[in-house]
Amino acid sequence: MTGYFSFRRLWAMLVKEVIQMRRDRVTFAMLLFIPLMLLVLFGYAINNDPKHLPAALVAPTQDRYTRAIVSALELTGYYKFDYPYVSAAEAETLISRGDVSFVVTIPSDFGRRVERGDNPQILIEADATDPAVASGAVSTLGTVASKALLREQGAEAQAADGLRSQLQVVVHKRYNPEGITQYNIVPGLLGVILQMTMVMMTSMALTRETERGTMENLLALPVTPLEIMLGKVLPFFFVGAVQMVVILFAAKVLFDVPFVGGLGLLLLGVLIFVLALVLLGYTISTLARTQMQAMQLTFFFFLPSILLSGFMFPFRGMPGWAQDLGEALPLTHFLRLVRAVMLKGADFYVVQSQIAALVAFVLVFALLALSRFRRTLD
Repeated sequence: MTGYFSFRRLWAMLVKEVIQMRRDRVTFAMLLFIPLMLLVLFGYAINNDPKHLPAALVAPTQDRYTRAIVSALELTGYYKFDYPYVSAAEAETLISRGDVSFVVTIPSDFGRRVERGDNPQILIEADATDPAVASGAVSTLGTVASKALLREQGAEAQAADGLRSQLQVVVHKRYNPEGITQYNIVPGLLGVILQMTMVMMTSMALTRETERGTMENLLALPVTPLEIMLGKVLPFFFVGAVQMVVILFAAKVLFDVPFVGGLGLLLLGVLIFVLALVLLGYTISTLARTQMQAMQLTFFFFLPSILLSGFMFPFRGMPGWAQDLGEALPLTHFLRLVRAVMLKGADFYVVQSQIAALVAFVLVFALLALSRFRRTLD
């Protein structure tokens, strides 16, 4: 008779579910590692006030006033002059590639103008594609530079206001002078949406065939693993191309995001990125036994990509170990490429390292997928 509540039957159901959870190792691991991963990333890696930002110095004459300003800027904790002796052309290449966040230009006659009190100027060019990166560092410029000159001149404290009014710090926020957040977020959404849909759709679709037993039918066909892989991923590749067109059209029409680079270069980068994603989804499908496991593995890859790629939080604000992890994610390199092309008008020479990284991901995921395919279907 089962019309009444039984603790014995309830206990039996609980034991059965615990045994099933223990057998489903992927789900059990997700329950443990995803909260731990999020705790570590949010607690240690995320920082909305980035420090030690890479900077380049263009200063034809390295006099004592120039050295005083550079030292003062570094002492603020925001600036790290990784390129202290570069020309204006080299600095332009560095900031367009994203290797530096700031270019500090101190003219050759700066020292003479300081001693004459002839309104000396310094120029700070900031990469404002991510407004959050530049805001804190720029806000400290005027006061820091003025105090540095006062100390170097040995001026009295009463002269501080007068010197501060003479020194002019010209700040040029490049690529996004108004600091519009959508200009940074919307191009990044192109990569995030493509990654979320392409990896999940591919992995779950292929795992569904394994669950239903239709994958075995492929074994009876005279096809190679490479032919099977291409036949499975290329349809999703074309779906990703359609998504790309829709997102770019919406970015221009709805958000008026500037597009100053070459469309062909952007399409090349997007297509390589999409190919890497569908191959990653194919690899995940060889690891998962069920669609639920495929979705869980997708999120296990998706969450670090969102947090460590520079999409939600400034990449330069993360500690070194987190930046190293971010470099191993395709989304990180794609975000740099798409923002450089759309906002900076970068050419192939500027983004060639990002394209090379995406091609490397394609090759790695393809080799992993083929090797896993052979092992799982033998």
